[in-house]
Amino acid sequence: MVKRTNYLGMITQGSLSTGLEMRLDKSQSVEDLRVGRFVVVEGKRTRFFSMLTDVSLATSNPNILSSPPGNDEFILEVLSGFSTYGTVKVQPMLMLESGNSIESENGETGLRPVKTIPTHFSPVFEATQNDFALVFGEEDENDRNNSYFNVGKPLNMETPICVNLNRFIERSNGIFGKSGTGKSFLTRIFLCGVISKDIASVLVFDMHNEYGWQAMSESKSAPRVKGLKQLFGGDVVVFSLDKESSRARGLPDVHELYIGYNQIEIEDLDLLKVELALSEATVENAYIAREKMGADWIATLLDMSGEEIEEFCQFHKGHPTALKTLQRRLNTVVQKTPYLKPRVAHNYIDEILSYIQAGKHVVLEFGRQNNLLSYMLATNIITRRIHQEYVRRSEIHQADPEHVEAPRKLMIVIEEAHKFLAPAVAKQTIFGIIAREMRKYSVTLLIVDQRPSGIDPEILSQIGTRVTALLNDDKDIDAVFTGVSGSQTLRTVLSQMDPKQQALVLGYAVPMPVVIRTRAFDQEFYRAVAPLSEQIATASPKVLKEKAKQAREELFGA
Repeated sequence: MVKRTNYLGMITQGSLSTGLEMRLDKSQSVEDLRVGRFVVVEGKRTRFFSMLTDVSLATSNPNILSSPPGNDEFILEVLSGFSTYGTVKVQPMLMLESGNSIESENGETGLRPVKTIPTHFSPVFEATQNDFALVFGEEDENDRNNSYFNVGKPLNMETPICVNLNRFIERSNGIFGKSGTGKSFLTRIFLCGVISKDIASVLVFDMHNEYGWQAMSESKSAPRVKGLKQLFGGDVVVFSLDKESSRARGLPDVHELYIGYNQIEIEDLDLLKVELALSEATVENAYIAREKMGADWIATLLDMSGEEIEEFCQFHKGHPTALKTLQRRLNTVVQKTPYLKPRVAHNYIDEILSYIQAGKHVVLEFGRQNNLLSYMLATNIITRRIHQEYVRRSEIHQADPEHVEAPRKLMIVIEEAHKFLAPAVAKQTIFGIIAREMRKYSVTLLIVDQRPSGIDPEILSQIGTRVTALLNDDKDIDAVFTGVSGSQTLRTVLSQMDPKQQALVLGYAVPMPVVIRTRAFDQEFYRAVAPLSEQIATASPKVLKEKAKQAREELFGA
């Protein structure tokens, strides 16, 4: 065994199902321990990588508690560590048998799920930097093929904690936390990792205009933080549904985007039933209108008078009241979403796809059109069409993998995810389909939400990696741990986290759950993930526009 320092105590009892109990050494104070801390239990033949999940006080003689010693420091010192002591719950997460080499033949570590427990009085030590590197991997900023990315530090150390981004993008993932806990900062950190490592393309539906260009921060020393366009320049393309708003906020090169009425499917309206107060009868009449009026049915219906609707229903078995209600609801949609036009000559969605397949990353800003109705409609329409194209290209690749490349991997970022993935709609929406398909068609989701309890449990069970900031609602906490074994101990860990800059990371991209202090999104981070960001930030808008024009010409021709 490795010779270790930072001895914490010894294992006195426990079981595989409920975890272990450690008696704290006299030299240690319970006040210095935090739930979520990473420790190592050295068994006789096996090393157990574990997490502290609870701290309590104990005594060897109950009579002491009935007659406490008061403030007599001498008596307190005599009792401490012998008659009174601290006990700590320790949950083993991974094990490494001493007979195994750290590296196996296929290059993977010899770490295994826990199948046994250590013997009585096994010593427990604070984890070292080498332990963290063994379990979570090490980032190499000079090697783009290295998929490990530093997302923060453990609670009691300055060593980095890494996630495996190759595994991260293989499945849909979630970032959860109540309002004000820094979900958008966590999202930026992961997006910067994916972009800087060139693991996949990202498409961000930016409801609150936080990711493309600079955003506000609560830090007084740095009230503004950089967006992806400032950090990665031409690798990030910003589209906007409100071009004036984007330009007013200083974006030097922004692409406008419009959606035609004919691009709206009834499935998109079905998703908005609650927001538009649509009844089942109204939706059924929408199908009748679509069948009889053709692709331009929305524009046709909006132009019809009440008498024309009555006449239409006489011939086509529609219900005039339901169709008039639908007409009013569609007028509401048009008024709240100025990016909708009766007909759009340019195919903006194909343009987005071209950028993605060329290895670029796309942020779609909503500007002042960031009401929920507007966000849900545009996000659903664009994602559905992108998914259709990815399915088509994937099937062509599967038919002839030697001559046709697979489509570039894509991660789609959506906020307010519970609106798209609620149990009532998840089976029909494109987002529910993508979440269940996982990596089948090279498209995954990164869902950002403060109400995970509103998401369909079947979808949550498919989430690969969960990054969770503080949650207070018991239903939300239960939802985060849907399908996670040993969740009861992790619930305690989650409830004890700080409300800022802390998160519990668990799932497919990390070998064991870990609580981190997230990286600061500051100048040091900018230099680490995007060394050219200073040049990009100081370049004039004219220079940036010229570079963007050159990139477009290379992609689409002059």
